[in-house]
Amino acid sequence: MDLELNDQQRMIRDLARDFAEGEIAPIAARIDETGEFPYDTVKKMGALGLMGLTTSEEWGGVGADAVSYVLAMEEISRVCASHGVIMSVNNSLVCYGLEKYGTDEQRREWLVPLASGEKIGAYSLTEPQSGSDAANMLTTAVQDGDEFVINGRKSWVTSGPVADTVLTFVTTDPKGDHNDTMCVLVDASKPGFSRGKKEPKLGIRASATCELLFEDYRTPVSSRLGEEGSGFKVAMSILDAGRIGIASQSLGIARAALEASATYAQERFAFGKRIADHQAISFMLADMATRLDAARLLTLRAAVKKDRGERYTQEASMAKLYASEASNYIANKAVQIHGGMGYSKEFPVERYFRDARITEIYEGTSEIQRMVIARNVLRAAR
Repeated sequence: MDLELNDQQRMIRDLARDFAEGEIAPIAARIDETGEFPYDTVKKMGALGLMGLTTSEEWGGVGADAVSYVLAMEEISRVCASHGVIMSVNNSLVCYGLEKYGTDEQRREWLVPLASGEKIGAYSLTEPQSGSDAANMLTTAVQDGDEFVINGRKSWVTSGPVADTVLTFVTTDPKGDHNDTMCVLVDASKPGFSRGKKEPKLGIRASATCELLFEDYRTPVSSRLGEEGSGFKVAMSILDAGRIGIASQSLGIARAALEASATYAQERFAFGKRIADHQAISFMLADMATRLDAARLLTLRAAVKKDRGERYTQEASMAKLYASEASNYIANKAVQIHGGMGYSKEFPVERYFRDARITEIYEGTSEIQRMVIARNVLRAAR
């Protein structure tokens, strides 16, 4: 794997870094405190191409590669993990899903404004009774002429409170299996669609999350994404791309925690010397830096395989698993290095600690990633 970045990759990384430090950093602590969705900066991200980074230019995107996306995601998430997940969902789940499985008509109507940041998208697979067990859906779609009638409830929808369209997974038979599932493009402005309670979350608090309610919601049959009965396959394929995004978000959180810890360890004195000069602290920093670099390499490997058009399911799961667990380890050690100040909102490491926790849960828990990896390992051994 070539680790040398090309000019476009460096340019996108630097653009994301400058924007994050100049526009997002001044508001990051405040929006975490208030839970306010950052409409203005998200629109600016769209204008810069960050909301449709890997979408082809034909459909309003930048046409950048997955490596550039990893680099940009890390820079944005380093400053604010909430902005990172908003960017990740729009890119990895919504725009990617539409470009890969949508018709030209669907792309013209939805992908172009989504990639430009004019509209915001969401992805809805989880229901109150089905998280990791994604095939156990109860939200139904019944065909009535040239329309589907949808009824049910979805939960934990990132960007749900602000989304203009939602890639929604439904079943045609709640007693059936994953072959009865499908994905439909839901227009959030139509009757029968409503948004439930906004979730009060531990971390990524400026990223809006809510339930979605469907009561005799009607959508044309032409709104189906992919072939009939292909919903589960579509969902899992899109999540492969999403896992690269969450691994990248994890890198950003971890890097912020490490940088804050290295700075603090050189400023804080104990027992007559900087705490950085105590072996206990310096060894923590060494372990943190090593895990961060290992996570970055795994994430870049998955991105390179995606760019080459190769199958990358296992690599994406490995990256997501390791990067999310490394992020939690590093954020935990950052609080420890800061001591009592790490428990205070006056320092940002408590926010990194809270933000990191979700990375081991959404877009496939760590346990699901281990199942995916083990399945691939055993298949290769046959």
